[in-house]
Amino acid sequence: MTMPRTTAARRTTASPGLQRPRFGTGLTYLSLTVAAAVVLIPLAVVFLTSLKTSREVTDGGALTLPHDWLNLSNYATAFDDGHLLTALGNTVFVLAFSITGTIVIGSMAAYAIDRFDFRAKRPVLVLFLVATLVPGVTTQVATFQVVNSFGLFNTRWAPVLLYMGTDIVSVYIFLQFIRSIPVSLDEAARLDGANAFTIYRRIIFPLLKPAIATVVIIKGITVYNDFYIPFLYMPSENLGTMSTALFRFKGPFGAHWETISAGTVLVIVPTLTAFLFLQRYIYNGFTQGAAK
Repeated sequence: MTMPRTTAARRTTASPGLQRPRFGTGLTYLSLTVAAAVVLIPLAVVFLTSLKTSREVTDGGALTLPHDWLNLSNYATAFDDGHLLTALGNTVFVLAFSITGTIVIGSMAAYAIDRFDFRAKRPVLVLFLVATLVPGVTTQVATFQVVNSFGLFNTRWAPVLLYMGTDIVSVYIFLQFIRSIPVSLDEAARLDGANAFTIYRRIIFPLLKPAIATVVIIKGITVYNDFYIPFLYMPSENLGTMSTALFRFKGPFGAHWETISAGTVLVIVPTLTAFLFLQRYIYNGFTQGAAK
């Protein structure tokens, strides 16, 4: 008669299998720790530098603690000399019109591509794909000439026009969501006498809220962090954005890193606040976009 295995024998037999999940879990936590360090250490360096004096920045290390934790003079200098209030107003202006134009143009283009049949439909999709593969820097000479010919150089409308006209990704995001909307809704609306624009405005657009949230997040972060286009097309000091305002503290003989760090903290605060309030919509938008 065969005796049942003892508890110790079971533990001995099961122990090799239990070591693998522990090793995998440890490796996971190690990778997360390294990733968190890569993200948080630069932020810590910027924050510590913003509280230091010029002498402390020169003599101390990157992670050296400041002598005075209440030294806010760098923040005052960055806010006043960097004209951050004016830069914030310009950034909000560019953000508002760029995001609004991107949503309207992108959703309309996606609606026309998905719901209408025309001969150049496939070539248009191919051209959209090719446009995403062409680096924007290679076409800046021609783009600058076009913007200058319209008289938009050194105005806030130049980056707005460029941000609205070069966002192919939003078209694809809206296109994926519109394809999931049943065509029967369009047919029912046409039976009630609705035209194409009414269907878009009353049926399609209200159903694109998850896609709109995704586009607002992606586009907003891109526009807020962009340095190249505002620096090239708005060189005047009173037209600076949050990304270009800090460049004023960089001179030919050096840089005021303590003031730049204080300005960087002030620039990070709005995006961090927006992320904390919109993180639920961020995750939902990306999840639903991936499912669509």
